[in-house]
Amino acid sequence: MSGQSTQSSPTVLVPGEQSPIRSVPGNIRRPEYVGKPAPTPYQGPEVQTPETVEAMRVAGRIAARAMAEAAKAIAPGVTTDELDRIAHEYMCDHGAYPSTLGYRGFPKSLCTSVNEVICHGIPDSTVLRDGDIINLDVTAYIGGVHGDNNATYLVGDVDDESRLLVERTRESLTRAIKAVKPGRQINIIGRVIESYAKRFGYGVVRDFTGHGINSSFHSGLIVPHYDSPHATTVIQPGMTFTIEPMLTLGTYDYDMWDDGWTVVTKDRKRTAQFEHTLVVTETGTEILTLP
Repeated sequence: MSGQSTQSSPTVLVPGEQSPIRSVPGNIRRPEYVGKPAPTPYQGPEVQTPETVEAMRVAGRIAARAMAEAAKAIAPGVTTDELDRIAHEYMCDHGAYPSTLGYRGFPKSLCTSVNEVICHGIPDSTVLRDGDIINLDVTAYIGGVHGDNNATYLVGDVDDESRLLVERTRESLTRAIKAVKPGRQINIIGRVIESYAKRFGYGVVRDFTGHGINSSFHSGLIVPHYDSPHATTVIQPGMTFTIEPMLTLGTYDYDMWDDGWTVVTKDRKRTAQFEHTLVVTETGTEILTLP
């Protein structure tokens, strides 16, 4: 993504040039989907054993720290490919495989979603500019499990509208996490996020959701961020899943680039996202993706 947009400019992003696929040391265990067109569908339970949860704490911590390391480099003039390099090297140095690398053919070790990109932006020669916002989405695989998190960061001096969007998207995740309790239905999450976002006139992305996660990157459990009447799964202690609201300054409708991954708002207005991996406890949740 080498063209850049700011709120004062109508310029929109365009694809940049991708660097060669980065190598992972041979001693690092790969997820089963690497080298395959798609993962094997998950057939296991959504409620995990204490041993699996403990492994996910390790994976989540590495993912969070890799994201934090990459975020330190965010500044005008830095390429999204450089952020990918930093996160990739951090995960490999700590014995983890970057979960996105080779997932359904995705070519990089994290997602970098700039300005109007809702999610799944591919790192490339895009140069960050003063006033941009960028989401980093990092997942680490180690010990047979995944830990998945993302956050949106400000690049230099960002306009108030974008800064508030970022702050409020973070707050929507915080509120959603607090709403998770055993016995409630999954749609409590989307109800809380949507009711908060509506106060500011934000769009809430519908077609990209949170998901169950464990030994599988995406288990099949869907966690909508809007109040879906179909999300009736009852939350139980030991369930592990992500919440990752995507809020927009305009429409939640989207277009997808020809790369089959990069999702942009249809009106090209800005969007922000935050994500944690959680385990449900007897009274609420524990965040597994804390650095």
